[in-house]
Amino acid sequence: MRKTTVFRRLLPAFTIVVLSGMVFCGCGEKEKESIHLSMWAPERKVTLVENAMKEFQKLHKDEVDIEFTVSKEEEDECKNTILGNVKGVADIFCFVDDQFDDLYEAGVLLDMTSYTDKSADEFLAPVGGENSRAGEVVVRDGKVYAYPEVSGNCPFLYYNKKYFSEKDVMSIDGITDVCEKNNKLFSMDLSSGWYLYTFFKGAGLDIRKNATTGKNECNWNATDTEHSGVSVVSSIMEMARGRSFVDLEDEDFVKKIEEKEVIAGVNGAWNADKIKEVWGDDMCATKLPTYTLGKDQVQMCSFIGYKAVGISANTKHPEWCMKFLEYCMTPEKQIEEFRVGGEAPANLEAIESDEVKKSTIVSAIAEQSKYGFTQRVADPFWDASHKLGVIISSKNKDYKDIQIILDKMVKETIS
Repeated sequence: MRKTTVFRRLLPAFTIVVLSGMVFCGCGEKEKESIHLSMWAPERKVTLVENAMKEFQKLHKDEVDIEFTVSKEEEDECKNTILGNVKGVADIFCFVDDQFDDLYEAGVLLDMTSYTDKSADEFLAPVGGENSRAGEVVVRDGKVYAYPEVSGNCPFLYYNKKYFSEKDVMSIDGITDVCEKNNKLFSMDLSSGWYLYTFFKGAGLDIRKNATTGKNECNWNATDTEHSGVSVVSSIMEMARGRSFVDLEDEDFVKKIEEKEVIAGVNGAWNADKIKEVWGDDMCATKLPTYTLGKDQVQMCSFIGYKAVGISANTKHPEWCMKFLEYCMTPEKQIEEFRVGGEAPANLEAIESDEVKKSTIVSAIAEQSKYGFTQRVADPFWDASHKLGVIISSKNKDYKDIQIILDKMVKETIS
């Protein structure tokens, strides 16, 4: 999912309250405990969570009287909402893994291992243990502070197989040649650092947050590397100048597919259902292609991330939050979530199920994960890379010196 810095209201307008039945106690009977649990979930999951809550209520109706509230809060916006009012956070919330460091440092996340007799490795065994890529992003000092639920959040290539062969989609040159012959378009969002990273990282240039200082280290303006920053930008702009390329953000990308203008594009799993509605069985997906950089064909790399669920360190009912979270993380529930969002589950048993394995999206994510790197960047990168992307997508219409542009971008990124 792409990074955004848009702030949301702490209490979104869309709220569903799931009420449990009234409890009547006879003489001498011990009254059941009554509790309230709240959860923030992305829009696509609200109904799924609501149903899971109702099931959980029935499962434990003899033990506790639970009132649940679920509110809409998108994962990529969760950190800003929480840090805007730490005391107002829901008991349970969903977020993207690159927010973990900030949430952990703010003391927002509950140490889950304090409420289980399992070690971190045992607790995270369903996602491969604490030393798996999924486990590494949520563990600190042997303690688990969140639970991975979606794996492989990364960009990949969608294409309509009615037009392309598997060989065509191995390179941007092959893709754009087919588009030109058919008077169609290839799309990618150049205004986002999440996508721009694919070109620079592929060329051996990097952006990474220093774990000690908390600031970014970036060499996108390098001049003494095998491929310079200027050469990367020049290659991207050469692609952007082609008549078969169009720079589209998320909503317009889907719209142009619906209008039958775009037949291939770089995007993420969240749009799979919308694209499937248009292309039907012709919808295919694969890893990112190579692109021409000087005399070389360079494999595009990517950030690869996870979506996780955390529990507030200030919750009044940590044990019940843990029970509900564990209920939602079973292979069966993870497969249900896959059906809703189309994203690869983090649960190993779920991802190995026949239903999930036959997904072209999951296969594409698995292919791209070979060229994927954990997303760990500080916030200044996103604004700085957006400015760079705007210049690139405009084909540098003001004819600014590219090296100067990159130097400025890096300076803003590491500040």
